[in-house]
Amino acid sequence: MSAFEYFFSFYGLLLGLSVAAVVGGFANVLHERARVRFGWLTPLLAVFVAVDIATFWSQAWVIFRGAPFNLALLVVGLTIAAVFYVAASITFPRMSADSSERVNLDDHFWAHRRTIFACVMAANLIVALLLIPLALVDEGFGRVAQSVRLWAGLTFFVGATATAAFSRRKRVVRAALVLLVLYHCWNVGLGVMSLIASNGWSPPTA
Repeated sequence: MSAFEYFFSFYGLLLGLSVAAVVGGFANVLHERARVRFGWLTPLLAVFVAVDIATFWSQAWVIFRGAPFNLALLVVGLTIAAVFYVAASITFPRMSADSSERVNLDDHFWAHRRTIFACVMAANLIVALLLIPLALVDEGFGRVAQSVRLWAGLTFFVGATATAAFSRRKRVVRAALVLLVLYHCWNVGLGVMSLIASNGWSPPTA
């Protein structure tokens, strides 16, 4: 087992728990849908959180695949994944089958959006701060850090996430959420175009 495989067995498991928290929360809400008013804010927030978690799987391949086994890196991975788990676990409300209380998902969004967006922003900033010292000591990371698109995207992402977290104007928060989801859709679209340009991938050999 390589150092990256050992690291990712830990990091990927923790990120997987975050995905499970989002999907499980949505399934629980669907199960109790008779007493849930859905709206569109919380479901869209769930899409945003889930896709952002997926981007961290991608970033792990870029940043950590050449890293040695090191306790400090495990702690960094634990911190990132723990912050994401907090965001994922409160994206949907906890629904008790023993309760008959009606739940409005839009109200839940407004009650918890600051914590969720702040956690997602913090996780992304941790990775950005990790990239800076790596760029100073490694030529490959230095080339990555010279990407204008990388820093422009990070600036937009942090600005929009901070706006969604802390703005007092609901219309501004809604707009920021929509822009963040569109930004993720754009990145996914770039991935699709890359697959098309490379003619997909080859089937496994027998």
